[in-house]
Amino acid sequence: MTDRILTRAELNRATLARQMLLARSERPVLDAIEHLAGLQGQQPQSPYIGLWTRLRDFERETLAGPIHARAVVKATLQRATLHLVTARDYPWLRATLEPVLERSLAAIAKQRRATGLDFERVLAAGRAFLAEEPRPFAALSDMLGELMPDADVGAMRYAVRMKLPLVQVPTRNGWSYPGNPLFTLAEQWLGQPLEAAPDLRALVFRYLAAFGPASLADLQTWSGLTGLKAAIAPFRDELVTFRDESGRELLDLPDQPLPPADTPAPVRFLPEYDNLLLAYKDRTRVIADEYRWRVFLPGLRVRSCVLVDGFVRAGWGLEKTKAGAVLLIELFEPLAPDQRDAIAAEGERLARFIIGSAGAVVVQFVE
Repeated sequence: MTDRILTRAELNRATLARQMLLARSERPVLDAIEHLAGLQGQQPQSPYIGLWTRLRDFERETLAGPIHARAVVKATLQRATLHLVTARDYPWLRATLEPVLERSLAAIAKQRRATGLDFERVLAAGRAFLAEEPRPFAALSDMLGELMPDADVGAMRYAVRMKLPLVQVPTRNGWSYPGNPLFTLAEQWLGQPLEAAPDLRALVFRYLAAFGPASLADLQTWSGLTGLKAAIAPFRDELVTFRDESGRELLDLPDQPLPPADTPAPVRFLPEYDNLLLAYKDRTRVIADEYRWRVFLPGLRVRSCVLVDGFVRAGWGLEKTKAGAVLLIELFEPLAPDQRDAIAAEGERLARFIIGSAGAVVVQFVE
């Protein structure tokens, strides 16, 4: 126990250090994914960009290779959203996060007035259908609609997604996962039964190693789990505590990096949906409240951002052209010339990584 108060700037630098954003890491890619407790995967490019900005000398094949070797999988996990995790982590992560998936299904069933649906029949049919061969959700919907024509197809499809351990099947094109992917049973894809018990302690420790110091509310926001105060009681004594400037208790692991508030933080580009922006209830350690509306967009979209001196101060987007690409930087506030130069230099490197060619890259600032 400690009474030490951590300022917002200190929390920012601690988070950046653990996120491998103060200095690019030389961790192997599987170790990096496990340290980060998975990578948000709604957009196919996002995990690649997220690792490029965190790992030294990262190339596409560094991640594509393990994906196609089935050492990395994409599945529904934290907050009932898509994540890339290692195959060795997937079984226990899914078992631990199953209450999140159950609660999400219950909410959808209630919303669609499908609480009386014969879910056992739906799941049995879905399992058998996907066991035959990998299939898109459109084909699953057609099958379920024919099986139970009077039932809500959306609710049935969502039940299969939440209740059955499914993974997306990668392709060798683009960013490994297409916009309309095929799904298969995880146990078939991995070639082994998913025999793993829930491990909340491991989940909490992974989160704090990558995102701490953090509050219980932050942990709940990231994971989607509830009732954590009582659930962590058995191992609470293994943790240390701090306070933020508002007096909120922050949990942490012992002996984790807490860099000084004035530690230099280089420009870093974050992809859409990066977990750094989603892992906290109080997100002010990385993004000012006045910029939230520019980052968290309608339709639950989370835009790609630029960190300048550790905080979100711009958004970015890439438009491919015949000659190469145009990188658009939308500044949220005026920046000094040296900061703009640093954004342009880092942005050009990122653009070349994305387009995969030596074409011309034009960086345009929009204020």
